[in-house]
Amino acid sequence: MAKPIMAKATAVWLVDNTTLSFKQIADFCGLHELEVQGIADGDVAGGVRGFDPVANNQLTAEEIKAGEENPMHKLKLKFNAAAQGEEKRRGPRYTPLSKRQDRPNSILWLVKFHPELSDGQIAKLVGTTKPTIQSIRERTHWNIANMQPIDPVALGLCKQTELDAAVQKAAKNREANMTDDERRKLLSTEDSLSAEAEPRIPTAISGLEGFSLSRDDEEKEDKVPDADSFFNLPDNSDEDDE
Repeated sequence: MAKPIMAKATAVWLVDNTTLSFKQIADFCGLHELEVQGIADGDVAGGVRGFDPVANNQLTAEEIKAGEENPMHKLKLKFNAAAQGEEKRRGPRYTPLSKRQDRPNSILWLVKFHPELSDGQIAKLVGTTKPTIQSIRERTHWNIANMQPIDPVALGLCKQTELDAAVQKAAKNREANMTDDERRKLLSTEDSLSAEAEPRIPTAISGLEGFSLSRDDEEKEDKVPDADSFFNLPDNSDEDDE
């Protein structure tokens, strides 16, 4: 359910100017019922000036009257066509001035520990530009020597749920774009642990895979040829006959 802007100030105005119940005001402003009661007792929102929801086009006088007559009636925020799509505004995330100096460190952390994230995802998470991300990836950033990787969640630049969602989306995209050969190389933990280790040939004897020292080869090496076989000598038996 959509909530009014300046919710606490709106609750202060409704407490002071209407007879709506604490629950009705709490439901409309997105507050706890005890918090609205604290506003009425003066313990909460001291010094906060009331924000008129009727004058600011968030609530109609007829809606307030219906709520005062029926304690079970739930107030409805006035439809404002100009506010449609406000939450889906495109563009980089706004980063407070006090945290902008830590933004490069968070980019370095994302590049180092989540290389699967695209430049667009990182830009959306921490509110930066793609050229800055590219310079950090290539280590050409002007201050790269003094940068330290820091978790953007710890810096308050993004939420953990947003980071997890971006990582999961990047993993799905990476898996969808994998080739068949790359998928075949992916084994489960059980398969990889149960598989037998493949024998590896040292690089020093690479190319001698077919070399063998079997007994037959040893016997062939032991047979030393006769010295007479190196010379083409006539047979002595013919001379003796003459």
